[in-house]
Amino acid sequence: MVWSYESKISTQDLQPDVLKSLSLIMIAQAQESFLKKARQDKMKDSVVAKVAHATSNLYQDAMKQCQKLNVKGILPKDWITTVTAKHSYLQALAQKYQASVAKNAQAFGEEISRLQQAKKLLADAAAVGGTLLDFTDLQGTIQRSLAAAKKDNDFIYHEVVPEPAALKPIDSAVIAKPTAISKPLNSKSIDLFEKLVPLVVHEALNAFESRRSEIINREISKVRESTQLLDSILVSLNLPASIEDLSGQSVPQSVVEKSLAVQAKGGLHALESMMNNLPELLTRNREIITESTKLLDEEAASDAQMKEKFGQKWTRTPSTKLTETLRSEADKYNAILNNAIQADNIVREKFNNNKIYIDILGKTEAELSKALPAANAASALKDSPVVKKLREFMAEVDAIKAEREVMESELKGSTFNMSSAFLSSLAKDGAINEDVISNQQLDQVYGPLVEQVQDSCRRQEILLSNIQDANTQFSSAKQTDTSAQQREEVLRQLATGHNTFMELISNLEEGTKFYNDLTQILVKYQSKCSDLCFARKTEKEELLRDLTQSIANQPSQNTPSAPAHHATEPTAAPRPTAATSSARKASSTKFPTGNNCATTNCCTTTNCCTTTKCCTTTNCSTRNALPYTTWVPRLLYTTNVYTTLHRIYSYASRIQSI
Repeated sequence: MVWSYESKISTQDLQPDVLKSLSLIMIAQAQESFLKKARQDKMKDSVVAKVAHATSNLYQDAMKQCQKLNVKGILPKDWITTVTAKHSYLQALAQKYQASVAKNAQAFGEEISRLQQAKKLLADAAAVGGTLLDFTDLQGTIQRSLAAAKKDNDFIYHEVVPEPAALKPIDSAVIAKPTAISKPLNSKSIDLFEKLVPLVVHEALNAFESRRSEIINREISKVRESTQLLDSILVSLNLPASIEDLSGQSVPQSVVEKSLAVQAKGGLHALESMMNNLPELLTRNREIITESTKLLDEEAASDAQMKEKFGQKWTRTPSTKLTETLRSEADKYNAILNNAIQADNIVREKFNNNKIYIDILGKTEAELSKALPAANAASALKDSPVVKKLREFMAEVDAIKAEREVMESELKGSTFNMSSAFLSSLAKDGAINEDVISNQQLDQVYGPLVEQVQDSCRRQEILLSNIQDANTQFSSAKQTDTSAQQREEVLRQLATGHNTFMELISNLEEGTKFYNDLTQILVKYQSKCSDLCFARKTEKEELLRDLTQSIANQPSQNTPSAPAHHATEPTAAPRPTAATSSARKASSTKFPTGNNCATTNCCTTTNCCTTTKCCTTTNCSTRNALPYTTWVPRLLYTTNVYTTLHRIYSYASRIQSI
């Protein structure tokens, strides 16, 4: 049983018995596919009967496996029902086709017995899985065949119908068979965990690759620089064309070979096409960088605007600090593109300087011959010792170039299995001495190659010295005139054109690959910028929402008291209580009361009355009555209309009594 490490939930469908059940079902289904194909192709009845019987047996094996207790509760119930029904159905189908075989053999009793058996098996299948599978057509076919066979046997043949147990078993033809799983399933598949190593091993591998790349680049640079120096000196000496053109009329063989090489690479048209594609590739990369930096600038401007608006409340990391790495990457990519532009200009300048001679090399041999100026014959020097020496030296030049091509391919193609070496060191010592292990392996593999490069450079120096001496003798011995000098100059320019063409083709192929690789890197860079800006935008919206909500929830400051004349609704004067009335009575001067004034109902102060009733006799001084200027403002501050009217009536009564 397989268990999940995190959730601890058993994956019961991966139990061995369940997997075996699934495997048996799939094999039976595969066999059934062959059965359908045999019936569609109308193969012999005996063949179809054998295939059907084998299919029925495979479903029987699957049915037994599915009925185990630890499997039965896991698989869907209709699976087991379907497998059981198909076992009976396919057995009935096999009996039906075997009955046809018996009929063709004129064994009519056997035919009836097999049809009866097929009818019974099909009834069992319908009883088990009739709701899932449709057996109507086969039931009708068997019923009609059985009725016809019985009728013929009863009236014509009168053969004994044997018991089912007495019938000969039907042979099986198993076609679908399980095959072992090959590892890996696909030859192109990659083990995802093959390079999964400890961190220290990974760092050691990176350091080793850096050392290896340094050695390869250094040695290949030496080889190419030496070869370029060799070619330039030979071109300046017009070799080997000068020793091949002793007749002064035909095209030298080396020039013909250079012409064919140029034509094989596409000639001038290929160069122009590749050069015209470079600006488009450059523009595409430049646009990606521009668009990426534009996204960063817009995000920075938005962040600065929010910072200016909210001040210290805008607490998130500034964009200038967060995008510092991305902006440095953009500067690096811009510098790379600027260097590429300078290199493209150099390539274009070389192309313009050698365009004429590259075009000539792209023509046929007859057109080449016309393009070369004719010169006086120098056939007398054809078999001279100096010419033989020069030819031997040219053969050595070709050998050195061939050796260098092999050396360059070996430098690039060397492979190492450093993972096992570093893992062994880590397991043995508990640490990795990367410096010692890497230098050991590198010296072992690249040591001989480095010595070959150095030896090749030494031999080239000696060879060039010998070539220059021999060419000086050859030039002195050769009769020269103006036409010969013109011819040699054209041959020299053609050789230069060939070398320049090969160099430009190589540079343009590398440049095209460089721009395409850089495009993929820049697209990833643009995606990083876009993701950052989107994340920053989401962060800004959330922070802005929080700030807005916090500002809205802040309590307002206390408002200043409004002046009296700003009041729109007067406030009702509080009614005096019993306590205030008693205090007023205790602190005020008592006035005489008359017969009609009760003591509690008389005025106690000069400015107010304790009740709504006031004195009605002369024993209460007129000063007990409130003056007009006092009771009118109080009246105006009253909000209860009923109280106001009542007070007006009381005050009016007092004034009238006074």
